[in-house]
This record gives sequence, structure tokens and C-alpha cells, in this order.
Amino acid sequence: MFRFLVLVFLLVPLIEIYFLIQVGEVIGAGWTIFAVVATAVIGAGLLRVQGASTLLRAQSNMQQGTLPAMEMMEGIALAASGMLLVTPGFFTDTFGFALLIPVIRQALIRKLFKQSHFTVHGQATYSQRGHMDSTIIEGEVVDENEDRHLR
Repeated sequence: MFRFLVLVFLLVPLIEIYFLIQVGEVIGAGWTIFAVVATAVIGAGLLRVQGASTLLRAQSNMQQGTLPAMEMMEGIALAASGMLLVTPGFFTDTFGFALLIPVIRQALIRKLFKQSHFTVHGQATYSQRGHMDSTIIEGEVVDENEDRHLR
């Protein structure tokens, strides 16, 4: 995993620099800077819309009493998308915009669920206000060792 991260942190900036130089040679430095800033602004707007949509679906699921597992993972994917879109460059923007497309994002999450070693079991119950319902069980703690020490 460490080698993978080192490789990513070395290769991604090199790829970004390469694409920035190539695009800059074709359209000029000023337009390249404008394009990088524009993709960040457009991405932020799309991210806000997708985030609100995901939040509404999560709230709807909680009101119906189901666990919003997909929506929680989509929130993480949208956060990653935001980080990729804010990073200057066209290479990271491509992946950031791909994560903003719901079909692609959900397909990647389903694939992650299938490959992972964790699953979501059961069903959480939520009240009308969106809070988890809980049952309070009162009890008493009895320490058997304490009774032995008193004798």
C-alpha cells in the first residue's frame, strides 16, 4: 500500500504537469489557467447539487427506516471528487468529474462493496424525526466476586 501511495504521489503531479504543458502549447498559458479555474468552479457547483441530492436520498431512507449505506458511501465519493476537482490539472479533474456522474459513482461503490470484506446486515430503525429509535432496558449489575469477599 505504501509503494502504491508513493507511486501515486510521484506520478500524478508528473502527469498533471505534462497535460498542462501540452494544453498550454495548444491554447496558450492564459487560457490554460482559465480552463483549470473554470473546471474547479463548475465542479464545485455540480458537487453542491450532487451532494444535496445524496443528502435528500439519505434522509428519505432514514425516514423509511432503512440504513442509507449507499448514500453514505456516495458522500465519501463526492468528498473525493471535490478534492480531485480542487487540485489544479486536467488529469485529476477527469476523475473528479467522473465521480460526479451518479451512474459511475454508484457502479464503483457497488464494485467496492462486492470486493470488500464487510457487509451491511440488518436494518436500523429511525423515528419520524430521523433519530434512531432505541429501547431502554433497565437492569442491575451483580458482581459475584463482591459477594465472596464479604463472607
